[in-house]
Amino acid sequence: PIRHRDWSEQSTAPHGDVERRPFRVTHPHHPLFGQVFDLVERGRNWREDRVFFHDTAGGSHSMPAVWTDLVAEDPFNAVARGRAAFRAQELLELVQLIEAMKS
Repeated sequence: PIRHRDWSEQSTAPHGDVERRPFRVTHPHHPLFGQVFDLVERGRNWREDRVFFHDTAGGSHSMPAVWTDLVAEDPFNAVARGRAAFRAQELLELVQLIEAMKS
């Protein structure tokens, strides 16, 4: 028998009711950094919150919502301002991974 509960839900198209509004790309290394686009849709695709938009040539695109100003900046990142590459919890998890690899 097929066990559907082990499968992850996949969406190939955006869904949900979203008010159309502009957003800015805030990821500093993205080629569209600083540009403003009109939000067409916001939805989940492969468990990731994504925004869907059209570029100036009319092409359809999507990107993670966290790379835009639609998601509030993480408080840790706001305070660290690039001075801390890792959080304490992330460093502890790294130590655990390294210890597990040694075993």
